[in-house]
Amino acid sequence: QVQLVESGGGSVQAGGSLRLSCAASGYTSSTGCMGWFRQTPGKEREGIAAMLVSSGFKGYHDSVKGRFTISHDRAKNTLYLQMNSLKPDDTAMYFCAAARGGSAFGGSCRNINYWGQGTQVAVSS
Repeated sequence: QVQLVESGGGSVQAGGSLRLSCAASGYTSSTGCMGWFRQTPGKEREGIAAMLVSSGFKGYHDSVKGRFTISHDRAKNTLYLQMNSLKPDDTAMYFCAAARGGSAFGGSCRNINYWGQGTQVAVSS
């Protein structure tokens, strides 16, 4: 059974930083795509960062380019999202996602098979 468990969310002032973690179990990341999505009430979930672990490809949504960095620790099978220069517009529920297929477009993995439960990020001005 695949489990994705996020941690690291919280409240921070604008300009601050947070690092999200996603511990994966039962999932082989070496052949697929792992990424981060976020969602605010009333809006669709959007992909903001994606990574193909096998090739090292990383893609980002325009809204986070230059501020967020996605990375993966193979030994721990854990995905990270380093978020710097946070803005109030970054306030959202953040979800870790994984796909068995290794395909991504921009900051989104395609054909997501697994989701984490989400972790809340709140950025105050």
